[in-house]
Amino acid sequence: MIPTLELHHLSKTFGGQRALDDVSLTIQPGEVHGLLGQNGSGKSTLIKILAGFHAPDPGGELRFNGQPVKLPIQAGDFRKLGMSFVHQDLGLIPSLSVVENLRIGEFASRNNMRLSWREENRKATETFDKFGLHINPKAKVSDLSPVDKALLAIVRAIEDIRSNEIMRESGRGLLILDEPTVFLPRTGVDQLFNLVREVASMGVSVLFVSHDLDEVLEITDRITILRDGHLLTTTSTESITKEQLIETIIGRKLKSLQREIREEAKKDIHISFQGLNGNVVRDVAMSLSKGEVLGLTGLAGSGFEEVLYLLYGEHAASSGKLQIGEQTYELPAMTPEKAIDAGMVLLPADRHGSGGVDSLTIVDNITLPVLGRYFNNLFLDRKQMRDDAQTLLTNYEVRPSLPNLNLQALSGGNQQKVILAKWFQKDPDLVLLHEPTQGIDIGAREQVYAIIKKATKRGTSIVCASSDYEQLAAICDRVLIFARGRVIGELTGSDITKDRITEQCYNSLELSM
Repeated sequence: MIPTLELHHLSKTFGGQRALDDVSLTIQPGEVHGLLGQNGSGKSTLIKILAGFHAPDPGGELRFNGQPVKLPIQAGDFRKLGMSFVHQDLGLIPSLSVVENLRIGEFASRNNMRLSWREENRKATETFDKFGLHINPKAKVSDLSPVDKALLAIVRAIEDIRSNEIMRESGRGLLILDEPTVFLPRTGVDQLFNLVREVASMGVSVLFVSHDLDEVLEITDRITILRDGHLLTTTSTESITKEQLIETIIGRKLKSLQREIREEAKKDIHISFQGLNGNVVRDVAMSLSKGEVLGLTGLAGSGFEEVLYLLYGEHAASSGKLQIGEQTYELPAMTPEKAIDAGMVLLPADRHGSGGVDSLTIVDNITLPVLGRYFNNLFLDRKQMRDDAQTLLTNYEVRPSLPNLNLQALSGGNQQKVILAKWFQKDPDLVLLHEPTQGIDIGAREQVYAIIKKATKRGTSIVCASSDYEQLAAICDRVLIFARGRVIGELTGSDITKDRITEQCYNSLELSM
């Protein structure tokens, strides 16, 4: 059988450093092939070479459907070959309709600009029907759920492949999914995987890039692992365990991520709130002791993540009171500025849009919450800012440890460590975490857990809202289960396992009725 994609001896050098070193990869027709590795392993470089964004070093070879392809690929030529990409940001235009996003490539290539919107909407509906999807072609993309946005991006990519002349003749193509599930709840992941399986059954190959090892083990046929630009192994998915995957990816056995179970009764309540109401949340109350990690979770739409933004004043609460130590705060009047003054910090799930400023340097990002420290006679002491930022980067093991780099130059895991350093330097009483390890590799995840543990030993209380049940099992002292905006269950001690959290979340459907 002729492979869909063959890469031989692919290398890429940046400034004297090899990002890819003699990597070879083969993907078979109809195969779902996983590509794994830590941030900086070379995955993104390989994908950008296929997309024509980077030119590889001389000596590499590429064949697509058995035919040699001249390297470097010119920007946009991947479409002519029969390749299509879905990146983490999806590449959709929120202000346009579903049908405009779906057919934008075809619209751009038409000479005749006269369109029948009735006909275009009909064709879009037929396209969605083929895949068993129910998405309104007339809807604005900005109004879609995260799941429907991801599904739309994948359907658009599939249609790009199907419209390709080579694909029509051979029945083959390559769909490259780069972290497509990062912002999806489990039910959305199931929908996406059903679509991926449907695509593979048509003969289209899929290259699936993800940090979520459970998802990779579930959806892929074979797995290729990169580390430091080198190919470590390609293996069938059924022949490798999750533990073996982790050890191969990071080059060592992972320390146990299981939290220390603290049996002592938590009588020293330091933080509490009650009567909290918002758009979804209904009459929620809870309390925390110093150094406690409280997890909040539930199925999509249950409201667990809204709690953080109501406490912080990012979203307006309709009622509720918060007590930190001896101070009481009316939550409808809370603002982010007041929250910070009260000793709270929030690390949102969207670290690019809300957690940091990508276009600013690391030093500017990391010193922003404490900028007042550096004013000297109306001027900023830039040297002291850099020195303090350098110390934090070293302490938080950020790589590369260069304060003058822009934040966007770092990998996702290192960006998250910068944002943790930025806020934890204030020694807050209460830290609100929303999906703190979303989209980062297993090694960086371990480091983030260690940072959280160190903060709790100093007495910081943490509320972590997450749909990652394994993460909650690793760091939490208690986990509250939400359904229909209310707390309907609590897990403590040895009951806090991934399986028990999963069971409680799905049981919540029945319990909340």
